Amino acid sequence: MPNQRPLLQLHADIDARVHAIRGNRPDWLCSKGCANCCRHLAEIPQLSAAEWQWLQEGLAALPAEQLQAIRQRMTALTSQSSRPVVCPMLDQASNACLVYAHRPVACRTYGFYVQRELGLYCGDIEARVDGGMLTDVVWGNHDAVDQRLTGLGESRALTAWFGA
Repeated sequence: MPNQRPLLQLHADIDARVHAIRGNRPDWLCSKGCANCCRHLAEIPQLSAAEWQWLQEGLAALPAEQLQAIRQRMTALTSQSSRPVVCPMLDQASNACLVYAHRPVACRTYGFYVQRELGLYCGDIEARVDGGMLTDVVWGNHDAVDQRLTGLGESRALTAWFGA
């Protein structure tokens, strides 16, 4: 069983960066109800062993019918070859993450961290950057986050962890 302390410290560091950006930008695009990133995943998310253990706690707290619906979407996702991918933990009616407090690091950093040679991922935010509207934002370094994730155990696709 992976030690959760390094993952929780990483969450705290990410949350501090997100809070700083949102504090300076109350009109930030990434907020409750957006879900653009959740509906347009390029691939099935990869999670470290520590992230999977953390996510399992969030899944265990869900009502049985929500967990069953996630299982069904996860199973369907294993055979889906088309892209983009819709996150199986997204409540599509409300655009809310069913496991928000336990969401993976990739979800926590999306829209607030930049990755060398891969950009910001979010087309809406990238359009604002290209328009010169976000010159004062101090982005998080996603490459550094990825490096910290390597110390949190084996990485697998969400569907593989879920056993779908």
